[in-house]
Amino acid sequence: MAKKIRKDFAAEVMIPAGIEVEIHGNTIKMKKGAHELKRIVTEHVEMKKDGDKIILQTKKAKRMGKRNYGSAKSHIKNMIEGLENGYEYELEICIVHFPMTVTFDKVKHEFIIKNLLGEKSPRIVYAKKNIEVEIKAPKIKIKSYDLEAAGQTAADLEKVTKIRNRDRNKFQDGIFITKKPGVEFI
Repeated sequence: MAKKIRKDFAAEVMIPAGIEVEIHGNTIKMKKGAHELKRIVTEHVEMKKDGDKIILQTKKAKRMGKRNYGSAKSHIKNMIEGLENGYEYELEICIVHFPMTVTFDKVKHEFIIKNLLGEKSPRIVYAKKNIEVEIKAPKIKIKSYDLEAAGQTAADLEKVTKIRNRDRNKFQDGIFITKKPGVEFI
């Protein structure tokens, strides 16, 4: 059996002007204005800042090392993209049977969904921090500079309104993601 060759991987990620980067061990912190993102990267990937670049490298990586390296690189690019442009998710409220209402409490940071399929008790979704919510009739927009916060909040809304044990052709009520960064559903 042939012996597998382990490879070294290295990449440079450019830091745009206006973004401050701090690296301590396997923790990276990026800041632009009042927005700040922090991420812990696996210890198998070495990070260091060199001027206006972040250098990522892993030595003698097997399959898991390659995965960790690729994930770290993608997370750092997503952090930079979020601080530069931000992310936006768009959801749509579909009502077929009962008039469902969706509200967002900014103080408690939670969505309150009332009267889904005629239920008496409301469904509550706790939103992640660092998001902005805009609700206009059948549309909900979730904006954030943190991709994971925006995406997880949108997914939680879709999941909590999923109808089970009923015919999906008749019971089409719920909240559905219609647009996310890079993809638009028709």
